[in-house]
Amino acid sequence: MLRFPDGIQIRVNGLDEILAKLYSEGRPANKETTGEIIKRLEVLNNYIPPSDLIRRDYDYLLLKEYKEYVESRTKNNR
Repeated sequence: MLRFPDGIQIRVNGLDEILAKLYSEGRPANKETTGEIIKRLEVLNNYIPPSDLIRRDYDYLLLKEYKEYVESRTKNNR
């Protein structure tokens, strides 16, 4: 579930699996990786509006989610 700054929550199918796969591939938490997350979400039939403004919001939120995912995995591996 993604929560946007305005309080809207969006259910996203397959996000956990995508984050796990990218982490296993050694992908860094950066804009390129968030672009890949969006591509993979769309392949799983998640609708992401084409608006540049909304995609920037998704980029920001997905980068935050992936950073948190990486940090949690790093802490668990210590």
